[in-house]
Formats: sequence, structure tokens, C-alpha cells
Amino acid sequence: MKRTLFTKGIFALAFALLTTTFYAQDKFGGLALYTVRDNMGKDAKGTLQKVADAGYAYIEAAGYDNGKFYGMDPVEFKSYLKSIGLTPVSTHMGGVTLENADQQIADTKAAGFTYFTVPVPPMGMFTFDRESRTMGMKGTMEDFANILTTLGKKCEAAGLKLLYHNHDFEYKNNEDGIKPIVYLLENTDPKYVNFQMDLYWVTKAGADPIAYFEKYPGRFKLWHVKDMDEEGKFAPVGEGTIDFGRILKEKEASGMKMYFVEQDMTWGNEPLEVIKISHKGLKQIGFQ
Repeated sequence: MKRTLFTKGIFALAFALLTTTFYAQDKFGGLALYTVRDNMGKDAKGTLQKVADAGYAYIEAAGYDNGKFYGMDPVEFKSYLKSIGLTPVSTHMGGVTLENADQQIADTKAAGFTYFTVPVPPMGMFTFDRESRTMGMKGTMEDFANILTTLGKKCEAAGLKLLYHNHDFEYKNNEDGIKPIVYLLENTDPKYVNFQMDLYWVTKAGADPIAYFEKYPGRFKLWHVKDMDEEGKFAPVGEGTIDFGRILKEKEASGMKMYFVEQDMTWGNEPLEVIKISHKGLKQIGFQ
């Protein structure tokens, strides 16, 4: 009887270890929570659990308000993520100004993030034309670069890294014939300012990500892996037209440390189902 119980115990332990190893191997990659923003607004903790269940290992937040991430104070948010096996890596902080930066940086640090990411030109510089649905910016590139540098120095002093995230307009010539991304790359110090490349928006702008990796190696620390269908709309990873395999081969030149699936709109499909499709797509492409 004792031997039977012992044998059963050994088999149970072996099965548990094999199961844990399987799921650990299958858990990889990051999700930009902007993809599931509506779900996060209704049930943040439940949604985060579903993100973990879908196989993602880490996240990028996009829900900071009044000192809290998705209604949780920074320490609570960090603790909950740890309890379900998710790691906080980056957070988009679109409302940052020179006046509130110190508090936002402190909260980002307390929540366990590594990257403080500015998603659009800050402090009122971002523009959006609703009629043409085009994005842009106002103000000078010099001011823009100086703001990022000031924020970057604050982040560096706090033990964080500052990144700027692009849309399409940064990769197109502005009215002065300047590509904003080129200006920022050439007029900021990589000690303080680097970049998150959104592969969809770079492609949408008609630019080649690899050309930028080659000319500005090491500057693109994070990627948004976001696919594009034949109509130019957002699509689940692996179901669109972007050759991610070609881009992935150049990740070392890019300087990419981590990446996040993101799909701004899911066209009537449930975001929590779409992220499962994208996670499978990541694996098929060769992301780890």
C-alpha cells in the first residue's frame, strides 16, 4: 500500500513537472494592453489573467490615470502581475509633461516597469485631423527633441529607460522636408532617448524597418508587432502582409530587447480571442 501511494506520488510529481515545463516553454512574448483596453476597463484583473492564459509572458500598459495603473496603485499592480506570472516591461505615458514627469516616473518605477514610453509628441504637440484621419505634430523638432532629452535624463536618474513610439507621420517628410524620426535619431543621445518601433506604422509610411536598423543600429529597443491586411487595416499577427520573418532576422542590429503584439482595432472580433491568434502567429514566425 505504501509503495503504491509512493509510486502514485512520484507519477503525480513527474506529471506536474512536465506540465509546468510545457507551459513555461509555451509562455513567451508580450502584449500591448491597448489591444484589450475595453476589457481592461471592465475587468482589469480578469483580463490580465486571460492575457497570461493566452501564453504571453510580459505586458505593456496603456492605462495610467491619477497615480494608478488600471485603477490599481503601482505596488498593487506590480504585485498582481507577479501573482499571475506576467512581467511589467513598458508603459505608454501619453499625458506626461515636464510638470508631472517626476511623479509619473516614480509611479512607473514603483510598478516595476523598465521602459517609460512616450507614445505621441507630448505636451500638446500631437495633432489629429478627424476628417482626413491623419496624425502629425505642431511645434519645432528642436523643442520636441529637447523635451524627450529632458524626460530621458529624468528617467535615467530614476533607473528607467525612455523610449519614443512612432506612428506613420514620423517616417514621412514634414512641411520642412524633414523626417521627424531622422531628426530625433540624430539629435538625441542614446544614453537618454531611444525608440519603440511600431512595425505596422513604419510599413504604412512606406519605409523599410531594416534600413533604419542598419543606419541607426541599437536604437530600437522594443517593437510593436502589428500586422497589416491587404486593405491596409490592422490584422492579427501572421494573417497579414508584413514579412515579420525578414525583419526578425535583423533584431540584433535593431537593438530589440522585447516585443509586443498590438492590434489597435479588431473589426468586430473579440480582442481576447484575437490575441490568441496573434500568439500562435508569433510562434509560427519564429518569435520567442
